[in-house]
Amino acid sequence: MIVVSEDAIRRNKEAGWWTEVRLTDLLDEQAAQTPDREALVDAPNRERLMSGAPRRLTWAEVSDEAWRFAALLNKAGLKKNDVLLTQLPNIVEYVAIYLAAWRLGIIVTPLPVQHREKEARFAAEKTGAKAILTARNILGRDHLALMRGVKAVSPSVETLLAFDAGDDDDTVDIGGAFARIRDADIVQAREAAESAAMTAHDVATICWTSGTEAVPKGVPRNHNEWRLIAEFQISAVELQPGTRMLVPFPMVNMSGVGSGIVLWLRLGGAMVLHHPFDLDLFLSQLRDEEIDYTVTAPAVLNRLLNEREKLAGIDFRRLAGLGSGSAPLSEWMVRTWRDDYGVDLNNNYGSNEGAGLVSSCLDVPDPAERAVYFPRFGDRRFNWKHIFGQALECRLVDPETGEEITGPGRPGELLTRGPTVFSGYWEAPELTEAAFDKNGWFRTGDLFEIDGPDDKYFRFVGRCKDIVVRGGMNISCEEVEGYLNAHPAVTEAAIIGAPDPVMGERICACVVAADDPPDKDALNAYLRSEWQIAVYKQIERLEFFDALPRNPIGKVLKRELRDEISRRGDAAA
Repeated sequence: MIVVSEDAIRRNKEAGWWTEVRLTDLLDEQAAQTPDREALVDAPNRERLMSGAPRRLTWAEVSDEAWRFAALLNKAGLKKNDVLLTQLPNIVEYVAIYLAAWRLGIIVTPLPVQHREKEARFAAEKTGAKAILTARNILGRDHLALMRGVKAVSPSVETLLAFDAGDDDDTVDIGGAFARIRDADIVQAREAAESAAMTAHDVATICWTSGTEAVPKGVPRNHNEWRLIAEFQISAVELQPGTRMLVPFPMVNMSGVGSGIVLWLRLGGAMVLHHPFDLDLFLSQLRDEEIDYTVTAPAVLNRLLNEREKLAGIDFRRLAGLGSGSAPLSEWMVRTWRDDYGVDLNNNYGSNEGAGLVSSCLDVPDPAERAVYFPRFGDRRFNWKHIFGQALECRLVDPETGEEITGPGRPGELLTRGPTVFSGYWEAPELTEAAFDKNGWFRTGDLFEIDGPDDKYFRFVGRCKDIVVRGGMNISCEEVEGYLNAHPAVTEAAIIGAPDPVMGERICACVVAADDPPDKDALNAYLRSEWQIAVYKQIERLEFFDALPRNPIGKVLKRELRDEISRRGDAAA
């Protein structure tokens, strides 16, 4: 399924950014060139995630397993342009399932394992998913029961597949079906793949993001849009073929798919999986798996510099780079990692929609500048070495008037366009129209200023969007506020992000209560029972107010709420 315009395809191909190379072509290339090289490595805690001992696969074995899963999906009746909704942790089979689906032209729409029936039902209905693939048990929860509930109320869903489903008549047991795959089934899968005639412009995934809206937004991305994300990361760090990567983010969005699966396909080294994030396990993998490149949160990097005994035995000379982002970096942290460990941090900014800035040694060698500044990619006055500099266009505009901002000292919303930026939200024309200006520039919802020597940098200022970013997951404040305001003991509620050294932000509910104020546990029990809300969206801090601060037209002043929460200190009510 191609959702980008013919004009966009022509323009990006003529510029040399888009090609006819599909993601599965990269798999075939690696399997042919280095069949015996190690390719996929399970985390040692795999059995805590779900059943099965940790596995290690070569490129030849990955290719073979992907064909066997393609045969399984083909026998289940899935074909080109069908949508497969998935919910799995980071295990080697999940990677093979992605590759199998892409070989057949099946669109994968992945959900975080934290999502519950409400989010899964919405995704299934919005995409018209034909099948759901999950596991009976993930981190101690019965996801098979959850997805049975989704299937029961989703008319489009015909098939439910699950690891460890057993003999249940309504579910395909993946383990049993996989074991029954024969050579003839693989031949049929190959024929189906050839008939699908996939192109690099076809949609590969529909990932989900949350902004100011109360419902998630589906972000379709094609093979070219994904492949270029990998190319840009390679350019930033000058990563080499055969790079061994440690991937600590769930394979459900830009971080896990773009900085994980697609980058791995392009480099042809090993992808070492990690999930859920566990600092000690992460460090042991960094120490034992000869890792060349990884990405982690700023809070983790800060913590490690304060607990340096944890870094003993790690050979930092191997690290070609260490990526971070999603929250501001401190100059001290960037400088200390370089001076004490010889590790240069890359400061990354990006979104599922494909907007992106990267501050690396390539263009910002000074660590003090790299901590706070991003190159003004697209400005032809500066000779940027990173290929983003030629591929992307960026500009700042006044969020109220739309006037372009060309000088320092005045915040503006970052607008961008280029070959990585998606073409619109899935089946949501109103949201798509609001996300782009009349000239096709994508509105990121984030505020930057022009700053630095010669005005050649952007500096992140804050968000236009009303979201909480918790552990890299965007949470719509409006969504949670809507649920809380329906509670009989809540007069009004506002959600803000409270700073947290580990997660970046945690959810803080600012509540004006009725006569009998509820406590945090009671509100979370209500959110779970009445709204089936995901665990990571639940309240982590509850603060009571006599009234919420508002401006003259009645808008809640969340900056004042954040200031007041800061004054009250760290203790939750």
